[in-house]
Amino acid sequence: MRGAAVVAAARAAVGTPFRLHGRDPDRGLDCVGLAAMALRCAAPDGYRLRTGDAAAVAKQLHAAGLAEVAEAAPGDLLLCRSGPGQLHLAIRCEHGIIHADAIARRVVERPGAAPWPVLSCWRLREED
Repeated sequence: MRGAAVVAAARAAVGTPFRLHGRDPDRGLDCVGLAAMALRCAAPDGYRLRTGDAAAVAKQLHAAGLAEVAEAAPGDLLLCRSGPGQLHLAIRCEHGIIHADAIARRVVERPGAAPWPVLSCWRLREED
């Protein structure tokens, strides 16, 4: 799956209600559900809203078929630190990010750079 397809899938979810542990666009998505839907990969269940363990999340992303990359391109997944003890996922798009915004209570497209520190960038590994 190429970056443009990931962005298109994420963009199709803009306006979807925010729902913690949400996996169904008809009922709501959280940042993990949005990432899983856009990247078409499995999403973990049962995680806490607050976790600061970026290494554990990186392991899960790798196991889901993503590879860490040095710089994000449209369609890549950003692992961000959105607050103390809180990690967040966002999809990089052409002019900003698409993410499930808990404050706005929906999936939004936001122009510009991510407003949080980006800890790592992830891309689907190419299939042979």
